[in-house]
Amino acid sequence: MGMIHYLAYQQTHGLRVTALWSRDEKKRRGDWRGIQGNFGPPGTEMDLGGTRSYGTLDELLADDQVDLVDVTLPPWLHADVSIRALQAGKHVFCEKPIALTMADADRMLEAARQAERHLLIGHVLPFLPEYQWARQVIESGAYGRLLGGDFRRVIAHPEWIPDFWNAQRVGGPLLDLHVHDAHFIRLLFGRPTKISSIGRFRGDLPEHWHTAFAFADPRQTATACGGVINQPGRSFTHGFEIHLEQATLTFDFGVFNGQGVYVCRPTMFDPHGEAIHPDLGDGDPMRAFKTQAAEVVRSIQGAPSPILGGQLAHDALRICYAQRDALRSRQTIDVAW
Repeated sequence: MGMIHYLAYQQTHGLRVTALWSRDEKKRRGDWRGIQGNFGPPGTEMDLGGTRSYGTLDELLADDQVDLVDVTLPPWLHADVSIRALQAGKHVFCEKPIALTMADADRMLEAARQAERHLLIGHVLPFLPEYQWARQVIESGAYGRLLGGDFRRVIAHPEWIPDFWNAQRVGGPLLDLHVHDAHFIRLLFGRPTKISSIGRFRGDLPEHWHTAFAFADPRQTATACGGVINQPGRSFTHGFEIHLEQATLTFDFGVFNGQGVYVCRPTMFDPHGEAIHPDLGDGDPMRAFKTQAAEVVRSIQGAPSPILGGQLAHDALRICYAQRDALRSRQTIDVAW
């Protein structure tokens, strides 16, 4: 994610990378060939000319030319590093999830409040073309109010993520994967009031589940499927079906044997019986990170982002833990806010 963010920043007006911190000397020199992930270009040799490189966090935080610290470290380090940066007077943009525990998420929000600095969390999903399209249609009000939705995000076991099943370091698919959909559901529908889940665990962590959400408006409902399968032939899939009073929005995307394909291309079924396919460009996910970077700049320069705000990410984490509790108890639970 550090490399993905770095590449996005090169094309973002109003933002310049002045310094980076890594304990890895090779990365500080620009040798990023060992970087890998499930999207974006492969790691390569990077020209870091004009960018200062630090081997300790203290050095980075002492740099008075750094206004914003982007935290793309493993999840278990998010809270402590973000809080130190906020206390040093820096704004913080931290990758999702905001933290691995609600207590740490609370500490991060309080640190930002006391420092009077922005705390932004990198929930990029609302900026992906299909999700941005859905948001725009919903927010336009052209097809009536939002009634409900079904959301899906499932991956094959990610062998390349160290400590994926360690609750103290990554948190498994609920916090590393599904938190995207928890955040998007919270963004669209508000805070759920009741949650019920069924599924299975791997040790103490949810492995695969189906969840139903209820909201203060009894006319609105949402469901979500998430987790991990153990067959690598389909390494990733996500999609949604969103119901409005006068339209249905849907898409389904998967990666099969290393090839990404639309199982169902983005489609709107309108009230006249038409199936309309929006033009979403080339679908390159890197565009979402550029849009997200621009949103970070707007938030620092003006009003806080309605998408990247720390409180919204805090709510998404709380929703995930409520899902876990409902799955463990196999009972519908009330979510008090």
